[in-house]
Amino acid sequence: MFQVPQSNRAMHFVPGPYRKREFRDALGRFATGVTVVTTATADGPVGITANSFASVSLDPPVVLWSIGRHSSRFAAFADCERFAVHVLAADQVDLSRRFARSTVDAFAGLDIEESAEGVPLLSGCLSRFECTRLAAHEGGDHLIVVAGVTGACLRDGDPLVFSRGGYGRFDRFGEGSPT
Repeated sequence: MFQVPQSNRAMHFVPGPYRKREFRDALGRFATGVTVVTTATADGPVGITANSFASVSLDPPVVLWSIGRHSSRFAAFADCERFAVHVLAADQVDLSRRFARSTVDAFAGLDIEESAEGVPLLSGCLSRFECTRLAAHEGGDHLIVVAGVTGACLRDGDPLVFSRGGYGRFDRFGEGSPT
């Protein structure tokens, strides 16, 4: 049951359909990076902004991301064998917003390349992972896509961060690793 927080007390609730907003707000406290995932289809290139990207394994290199079943681009990514994940830089908020919309041609006016497999590749990103699908798993209202990384590139810069429904920058406190 939902409880109103008092001073520094945490808000407690049991996730469920009737608490969807509170659950989403709780997840929003976890800051994530922002990516654009691209693939090629018979109708042309398709891209989507996603913050559900994570590493799975270093050896072999494996990553995952998930796409919502409600997305108008779901079919393009649910069945694709190859795609690229582009990690956005702090100055690429407009690129993120461009690919978050489903009603515009997000590739219009962009300088894109194609991988050897025909996957559209965006330039200027902090890092890019060219991927081949290994598996897909049911994940409630999302499909979790697991992929082997066949190529990667990177550049220096600050990442674009998403938290509590908004964009921000990473503020470094010092060196170290959470693991």
